[in-house]
Amino acid sequence: MKICCFTGHRTVPPELSPDLIRVLDAHLERLADEGFTEFRAGGARGFDTLAALRVLELRKRHPTCRLSLILPCKDQTKFWKSGERALFDDILQRADSVRYVEEHYHAGCMYARNRALVDGSDLCIAFLMQNRGGTLYTCAYALKNRVELLNLADEI
Repeated sequence: MKICCFTGHRTVPPELSPDLIRVLDAHLERLADEGFTEFRAGGARGFDTLAALRVLELRKRHPTCRLSLILPCKDQTKFWKSGERALFDDILQRADSVRYVEEHYHAGCMYARNRALVDGSDLCIAFLMQNRGGTLYTCAYALKNRVELLNLADEI
C-alpha cells in the first residue's frame, strides 16, 4: 500500500484555486494509477479541505483509494464559523477512517498531527507559498524523514 499525505496553508488565494485544483487532480490520477491507495489529510481549513474534497472525488473513479483523516483533536473546530464546520463535518462523515492525535486541543497537538500525517507516508503533497508555520514544519519533517515532497506551488 502506498500512502500520500497533504500539507498546506489555511488560506488558498481564490485566483489560484482553479489551477491548484487542476494540478492536484492530475497528480491524484497519476498516483492512483501508480498504486497509491491511502490519502491522508489533517482536517485544517484551506488546502487540507481542498485536498480531502479532491480525494473524495478521486474515490468515485478509483474505489480502492481511501481518505484517512488524521486530526489534531476532537474540538479542533470549536471556534470555526458554522459554514466551515458544516463542510468539515461533511468530509468527516465521508472519510474512510478518522484518527485523533489528542482528545482536546493543547499547545503542540497540531505539530503532533503533522508528524502523524507524514509518518509512514511515501509522498507528501504540499501547497507551500510562505516559508513559515506548520506547512513549512511539515515539509521539513517529511524531507528529514526521507519522504518525497511535491510542492504544488512550484507548478502553478
